[in-house]
Amino acid sequence: MKIKNNKVTWQENSAKNITFIVTKDCQLACKYCYLVGKNEKERMSFDVAKAAIDYILDRENEKNFDTESVIWDFIGGEPFLEIDLIDKVCDYIKQEMYSRNHHWFNSYRFSFSTNGINYDSEKVQKFIKKNKSHLSIAITIDGTKRKHDLNRIWKGDGSGPERGSYDDVVRNIPLWQSQFPGVGTKVTISSADIPYICESVLHLYDLGIHQVNINCVFEKVWKEGDDKLFEEQLMMLADTIIDRDLYIENSCSFFSEDLGKPLDCKLQNHNWCGAGKMLAIDAQGNFYPCTRFAQYSLRDKEAWIIGNIHDGIDNNKLRPFLTLDRCTQSTPECADCEVAEGCAWCQGENYDAAKTHTVFERATAICLMHKARVRANNYYWNKLYRKLELEGTREEFENQKPKSNDIIC
Repeated sequence: MKIKNNKVTWQENSAKNITFIVTKDCQLACKYCYLVGKNEKERMSFDVAKAAIDYILDRENEKNFDTESVIWDFIGGEPFLEIDLIDKVCDYIKQEMYSRNHHWFNSYRFSFSTNGINYDSEKVQKFIKKNKSHLSIAITIDGTKRKHDLNRIWKGDGSGPERGSYDDVVRNIPLWQSQFPGVGTKVTISSADIPYICESVLHLYDLGIHQVNINCVFEKVWKEGDDKLFEEQLMMLADTIIDRDLYIENSCSFFSEDLGKPLDCKLQNHNWCGAGKMLAIDAQGNFYPCTRFAQYSLRDKEAWIIGNIHDGIDNNKLRPFLTLDRCTQSTPECADCEVAEGCAWCQGENYDAAKTHTVFERATAICLMHKARVRANNYYWNKLYRKLELEGTREEFENQKPKSNDIIC
């Protein structure tokens, strides 16, 4: 019996991720958004983007930029608010990679994560048509209308009632799927919307989104009892997926066979994310090890700038990120945890939540949520393989039964 697996990222572990923060503006004011400093003023100019591209492409053979492939990532706020700039920047990137005979010209992607509101606009569609074979576009839709609209609301001045964005996004899902078949979406879970997890994943399957990447926010927002409710929702989801055979055509990242095992720090001692290996650029031309270290992503700490388009990367400021691993930032409790495998963290949240100015202190706000997920994950795989085993036995029995034209002695 076939079980659908989560797809891996394009050129996973062999691509340099370069992110342009083209705007800090967005049409939405999502309640769980980690971008606490969004604004309408900070917008990237073409000159800044051009200088960053020239700096990067000039260093093709340097250690920071000698990867096999590259992902040119555009984020906001909402990146498609700056589609004119993005179109111009992407044209420049292609022209420069070609004229320089840069090895990335044969292996590159333009990547976007969008709220989907203006996905069907003429300018966005023209850009997609021009770059289709080198595009990765993810539209964020959180599930059912009541879950999505609980958090993903339109920006307002607070004088009127909240307005959800579900209807404005869902209308563009069929167009998106027709252009990028098999693409998945990312769902975010916060405390308030835990009761709607099961129905939301199933709703996304019904919309034709067969790969649902879903995660809990890393910030300290969880309330007493959230982990129990979370486990109940995942158990309900597991039962429905298995009982309705939805695992054949659909996947959900909450369920993984590699989740919830002990870890050997000597063999599996790597950082969870790519902070430091990535590069982010803001509207002022500052460089960051990840977008989560830009000021608009931080609640309590100052931005961690590792250079700029004029002076280049300061390797002394980058060095701490290149030494990060699981053991150097985990408490003994985390390092020795019996269900440590699959327990994620965000390096930016580690920094923002730390008591001091350090990236070597792991934030553990999702500890109980991870353990609840492990329990539900164990239930899921035990039930699924029991079902498959029984079906295999039944299928074997059916194959052994005499057919009507068999000769029976």
